[in-house]
Formats: sequence, structure tokens, C-alpha cells
Amino acid sequence: MFDQFKQRSYKLENLDKGSYTSEEYEGCIVELQRVNRWLGDARVLRETLLRDVAAHNLKAFSVLDVGAGSGELLRVAASWAIETRRELYAVGLELNERSAIAILEQSGSAIDSVRGDALSLPFRDGQFDYVICSLFTHHFVEQQVVEILLEMSRVARRRVFVIDLHRHPIAYFLYTTVGKLFLHNRLLREDGSLSILRSFKSDELLKLGKSAGLKNVAVTRHFPFRLALTADARNAPAFASQKAA
Repeated sequence: MFDQFKQRSYKLENLDKGSYTSEEYEGCIVELQRVNRWLGDARVLRETLLRDVAAHNLKAFSVLDVGAGSGELLRVAASWAIETRRELYAVGLELNERSAIAILEQSGSAIDSVRGDALSLPFRDGQFDYVICSLFTHHFVEQQVVEILLEMSRVARRRVFVIDLHRHPIAYFLYTTVGKLFLHNRLLREDGSLSILRSFKSDELLKLGKSAGLKNVAVTRHFPFRLALTADARNAPAFASQKAA
């Protein structure tokens, strides 16, 4: 059993193959938001991106979320910005047309939505202070992940943050047992467990960050079973990684 966790799986998920109905996809968006709230992606965002904004005492900042889904994490950032009296310019990038529409439907005018390819981001160099992605990179093979990180770093002025799953047998066991009691959507039931097998270990994600030439790259573990890669953008000024006085 444990052999399957030694290396990443490359079996395609339903979302990657397009083997789902429009009704299943709509249900997946709703349940996925709930799962992400339960399992800590918003918490990891606060412990990484939002902590960095606070540390540098930025009164205004911009964020691009690559593969943003329905824009859940951008709405977390937007709420935090309001609470802390900061200005935020946020954009969610999605290749999927329905997800791009969902960002606008659920976010109103607070967040913009752009359709585009993560492997060739339709933005100029250094256009955003921060570029993030969450539960996204495990959908790609290693060389594609490196290319995505290169693009994220290119359009970032300050830092890049990548949140993804930790490939761990306990995470898989809990998802395939306890998770089945709460998950009703077929895509989440089938793809969720496969996502864990397709995800990374800390050293693997760190190696990909270094292969992309990111500066000051590090990978930290977060509860429950999340990894967060943080790095300075390749062209970030020296002050970007220093805490504000």
C-alpha cells in the first residue's frame, strides 16, 4: 500500500480529462469551496501571503491567483484587506470558462476574472505584487510545473506562493474513509483521492522551485496536509524578502 506514495501518480483526474457533466461541475465548485474551508487553504493563505503583506506594512497590494477556481482565496484576501483597511487589486485567472464566470458571479466588482493559460500568462512582467496558486500544480507534470513557476515569477514584483497537497498516506486514508461520509459529488470523491496521489512531498516541490530559478525558495508544511512554497520573484528588488522596519 505504501509504495504508491513513494512517487507521484500521473493518472489523469476527471477534471483533467473532461469526463464530467455540467451539473457535476457546478456541484463540484460548491463542495470544493466547503472542503477548502475545512482543510485549511484559507489558513495557509493567512500564514503566507497575508502575513507577508502585514510584515511589509503594505497599504495597497495586488494579487494574481493562477487557476483560481471560483475565486475563494481571493475573496478571503479581499475580506482581510477590508478588515485591515488596505486596498487590494485582485485577479483570478482560469482556463475554464465556467470557473472564470463563477469568479465574477460570486465576487462582484471586488475581483476581476481573466481567461488564460498558466503556461503563458497574459500579463506583463512584474504586473502584480504577488502571484499565487492553490491546489493547482499537482495537475501538471514536473516540467510544466517549472514552466508555471517561471511564468508566475515573471509577472510578480515581490513574491510567489504555491499551496498544494502533501502526498501522505494518512491524508489519503482520511480522505477515502471519513471524507466519503461528507462528500456527495462524484468528481470530488474520485478526484480528491487521486489528487493526493498526484501531489508532492516537500523535497520534490522545493526541487521544482529551484529548477525554476526562484530566489529564497522554501517549502513549509501546514495543517492539515498542505505544503506551501514561498519564494521571491526572480526579478524582485532586494527589499522584497526583508521585513519592514
